[in-house]
Amino acid sequence: MGILYIVATPIGNLEDLSPRALRILRDVSLIAAEDTRHTAKLLTHFDIHTPSTSYYEHNKLSKLDSILDQLTRGDVALVSDGGFPGISDPGYELIRAAIAHGVAVSPIPGASALLVALVASGLPTDSFVYLGFLPRKSSDRSRLLEENKGDARTLICFETPHRLIESLEDMQKVFGDRQIAVCREMTKLYEEIFRGLISAAITHFSQSEVRGEITLVIAGRSPEAQETWSEDRVRSALQQLINDGTERKEAAKDVAAQSGWERRAVYKIATEL
Repeated sequence: MGILYIVATPIGNLEDLSPRALRILRDVSLIAAEDTRHTAKLLTHFDIHTPSTSYYEHNKLSKLDSILDQLTRGDVALVSDGGFPGISDPGYELIRAAIAHGVAVSPIPGASALLVALVASGLPTDSFVYLGFLPRKSSDRSRLLEENKGDARTLICFETPHRLIESLEDMQKVFGDRQIAVCREMTKLYEEIFRGLISAAITHFSQSEVRGEITLVIAGRSPEAQETWSEDRVRSALQQLINDGTERKEAAKDVAAQSGWERRAVYKIATEL
């Protein structure tokens, strides 16, 4: 039984392909590539003549058996268009299938857009959450952001150039004006890292057409940020205070201070109890 090598390839700068990765790509019997045309450019540059086959989102299930069959005769290298295969690409399915069939899986480290952006962002790196590619629809995107609004860990996601401004605006609505790093074209000639508030990022990237691969690194919720209570929680806290003998005005004042609600809105609820 052969070995399935998960080979990280450059996300831009070809010098980031490691000597070990070069050796593996030359020695394996087959390269399973997300886009054979894209990978052909890489192989040509390094004078590598290993046969390749396509393995991408729309043929990932139909190709599994043939790649697993190839692994019975020799080693196979899995590559994506750039970075580490298996992260937000169909490589995950092949890796799972290989493990299930008892195939040895060996990762070959290298470039990763996610980690490159994180370490260069200037935001905390000790704990983070990867959200993948943001949803295309604003409603779905806002829902995902809301689900992660209260997380104190650094957030990381991918976005396309033509949706960048819309996504930044959704983030500002959901998160408020947090610190963000917009990392564009990392390791490439026109590499750019914008660091600042989300509002400033919107202004900056609205001035001209945005191009290239984009990774967003967003600050998590600060310890000082107050979680806004739900209406049910406000009502429950008010009822408890009133039941304990606290006057409605004082109860509204206390709950407003804890809940993130305006005192007038809390007092209105208190008068209804």
